[in-house]
Amino acid sequence: MIVLLQKSRLALADRLADAGLWLLAAIHVLVALSFLAVLATLSPAHAQEPPVCGGEDLLAKYEKDDPAGFARLRAEADAVPNGKGIFWKIEKDGQPASWLLGTMHVTDPRVLAMPEAARTAYAGAATVIVESDEIADEKKAGAAIMARPDLTMFTDGKSITDFLDKEDTEKLTEGLKSRGLSLAAVGRMKPWMIASFVALPACEIARKAAGAAFLDQRLARDALAGGKTLKGLETLIEQISALDSLPVEPQIQGLVQTVELGDTLKDVIETMSLLYLSGETGMIMPMMRAAAPETDEDAAAYADFEQRIIVDRNHIMAERAAPILAGGNVFMAVGALHLPGPEGVVELLRKQGFTVTAAN
Repeated sequence: MIVLLQKSRLALADRLADAGLWLLAAIHVLVALSFLAVLATLSPAHAQEPPVCGGEDLLAKYEKDDPAGFARLRAEADAVPNGKGIFWKIEKDGQPASWLLGTMHVTDPRVLAMPEAARTAYAGAATVIVESDEIADEKKAGAAIMARPDLTMFTDGKSITDFLDKEDTEKLTEGLKSRGLSLAAVGRMKPWMIASFVALPACEIARKAAGAAFLDQRLARDALAGGKTLKGLETLIEQISALDSLPVEPQIQGLVQTVELGDTLKDVIETMSLLYLSGETGMIMPMMRAAAPETDEDAAAYADFEQRIIVDRNHIMAERAAPILAGGNVFMAVGALHLPGPEGVVELLRKQGFTVTAAN
């Protein structure tokens, strides 16, 4: 999550760097939160009153501790195309304007509030696009997902312990125990699925277990309730397949490292939330890449993740959204991580002939 500092890491970086990849996968890939209702049933108890998450802004601390290092990161983020802003106006051929909102798939009330201009645009839109329209009905979504057990479970007789040494087995056992889970209960699950639960702080899990909807889900449900047309760009199976396509070994390594973070997770989520709320989407991927361990193998794993989970899906989203956006008066909401960059949704829509301008 936080950058490497020349030849050594600050304590801040030690707390976060190893978990950057899989934590971001859990926060920014829509399907992760879709599983919380399923996985939460494995936990014996939940808070009656969903708590406020809190947490420390780790990036602010990094800026204070190492101004030069932060300046380098700031310069890289500033060079990312379309890396500032979460709300965009889309126009083409004199049709009514459409709108694009980058989302964060959490239940944080600050995120749910949306910018005022986005609330107004959503209210007036005739059609709403989300990553997957299946999220509007959790029961149907869960049924669709469980119809493909090969994507969520080891179906060849293996379990996650087959990929762990003794030390990592102990770390994962203790980390899961602290979250109300046992390794035996989840051992047959694919590591990305377990990560979608453990890579979130207790406060976020409690809010979801209490029935709170994450932003995309609320937009989808409100669209149906308000008589709007709801469209999805991907199926949940397509999203899961992208996650399942990632090599197992780095998934497991990231899972073990993430459970070791413990209470630090709330600081990570707070840092991510503050970046999102300030529209600093261009800062996210540079931090991820900078946090990657300096080995060819790990660099390849990060590049593979970015290609499969972000870039490839960006192209799918832009291509499938274009004919819907062509008619105008559309409100489109996808994860904020999909917006910036030369192959981000903003730039790809421009290549489809749309005029896309920041509307923050």
